[in-house]
Amino acid sequence: MNPVENMRWWQKAIVYQIYPRSLQDSNGDGIGDLPGILQRLDYLKGIHVDALWLSPINPSPMHDFGYDVADYTGVDPIFGSLDDFMRLLNEAHARDLKVILDLVPNHTSDEHPWFMESRASRTNPKRDWYIWSDPTPSDGPNGGLPNNWLSFFGGPAWTLDPATGQYYLHQFDTHQPELNYRNPEVLEAMLADMRVWLERGIDGFRVDVIWLMIKDAALRDEPPLAGWGGGAPHRGLDHIYTGNQPEVHAIIRAMRALLDEFSAGGQERVLMGETYLPNAVLAEYYGSDAAATGVGDECHLPFNFQLIGAPWNAQGVRKMVDDYEASLPAWGWPNWVLGNHDRIRLATRVGPDQARVATMLLLTLRGTPTCYYGDEIGMHNVEIPAELVRDPQAVNLPDFAAELGRDPVRTPMQWDDSPNAGFCASDVIPWLPLADDYAQNNVLVQESDPQSPLWFYRVLADLRSKSPALLAGAYSAVDAGADNVFAYLRAGDEQRFLVVLNFSAEAQVVNLSAVAAAASVLVDTALAKQGDLHFLRNLRLGPNEGLVLSIDAAFG
Repeated sequence: MNPVENMRWWQKAIVYQIYPRSLQDSNGDGIGDLPGILQRLDYLKGIHVDALWLSPINPSPMHDFGYDVADYTGVDPIFGSLDDFMRLLNEAHARDLKVILDLVPNHTSDEHPWFMESRASRTNPKRDWYIWSDPTPSDGPNGGLPNNWLSFFGGPAWTLDPATGQYYLHQFDTHQPELNYRNPEVLEAMLADMRVWLERGIDGFRVDVIWLMIKDAALRDEPPLAGWGGGAPHRGLDHIYTGNQPEVHAIIRAMRALLDEFSAGGQERVLMGETYLPNAVLAEYYGSDAAATGVGDECHLPFNFQLIGAPWNAQGVRKMVDDYEASLPAWGWPNWVLGNHDRIRLATRVGPDQARVATMLLLTLRGTPTCYYGDEIGMHNVEIPAELVRDPQAVNLPDFAAELGRDPVRTPMQWDDSPNAGFCASDVIPWLPLADDYAQNNVLVQESDPQSPLWFYRVLADLRSKSPALLAGAYSAVDAGADNVFAYLRAGDEQRFLVVLNFSAEAQVVNLSAVAAAASVLVDTALAKQGDLHFLRNLRLGPNEGLVLSIDAAFG
């Protein structure tokens, strides 16, 4: 039997992250929206993506651009209406595209009705739905604060509510108070809101900061991190009490059980979790597989972000891949990410030439790849003038924000060479400025260039979608005899592909004759060598070149 037939849709899929504010404006306000995404579904289908992950679309005061949720079951008018969303969902499903929504369960907006009740008085029934704490002595080690916990956005993770005399916890913006999942009513309420979207027919959730959802019950101070080299103070603490608490797994299992309830109806739903964690810890977020389902009982895909921040060299990346593969439980399906709405654009981080090598890596490794909008055309970080900065992290913590690159990686999609790149009308000011090179670097221009990044992405994605070896085959690293080259085999029952990646700007000669005597090029990074026959004893790789080869013999 073809092993691909037994795969779940989310194992075969390419996930494409859309930052809704930035894909397409349809109503002339300079902000992307749901009808705009609907206009671009045929493009997305045409580049062979399978699932659309939408960053938050819920009603929000937008202090953190939707990650401060004021209503978990609604749609913010900025993006359109619930009817607009349902049209998008139905049209996506008609094209066999899945739709995954962002869920932000760790914290709400301070304008969410739950928090407005919670802060009304110390005796309010929802007081314990959030994490409140009394001040400590002002002359104590924490200067009156409950403890030494710090915000990712800079400063203490506590804000005093003068009306009730207690502090509330927020590990992000001060407008994002954190929910207390030690109160079972909170989980029940969150599950009820998730159920609403599942009943509407969505295909799953990507869960924001899933490892932070529960904190130390005693609110103990976090110890200094040994060997901290400076930088953002948040990084100077060892976060053993604010993240990855043992009790978080019960919360995730409850969320997963809800999705499984709906999956039993025939439309399988996926749970993806944001997890910035080392391999051994990340593996725990797949849960257990006591029922022998082959997919565990927590996250289907705990996000593996290692490649986003990895030093870009062949042997380091090879070790990262090998270690990750070795750490997975038997039921754990791998996944890979090269960019998202919080981190430096791929083409900026590794350069445009190596971005092709990275894309080949992403789409040929074993597991589910996630692509960030615009990476398929090589979009880069855009310098944002100080007066146009929108990111609250940049306002509060400029150095840290610059390192993460949030506004610069959220700029409008570049569709064509018209004013505003086809993102919005020419007489409209887009919510963030466009790249200076959008007239040369856009979808329309690249559509007519058969060697463009867009064509390269489409060719690779198409090959992946049609190749059992790439979808379901085993992974084995191969010694290439060159420090700057990472080679690996993807082997299925009837297909064997060898991927060879030159991580350097210099030509490399490698000996891969132990794998096979000869090979045929299926895809190269320049889209110039397809079909050529290569002997592998002295295989020459050009600078920044990657190859996907069909080989004539099995490894070993």
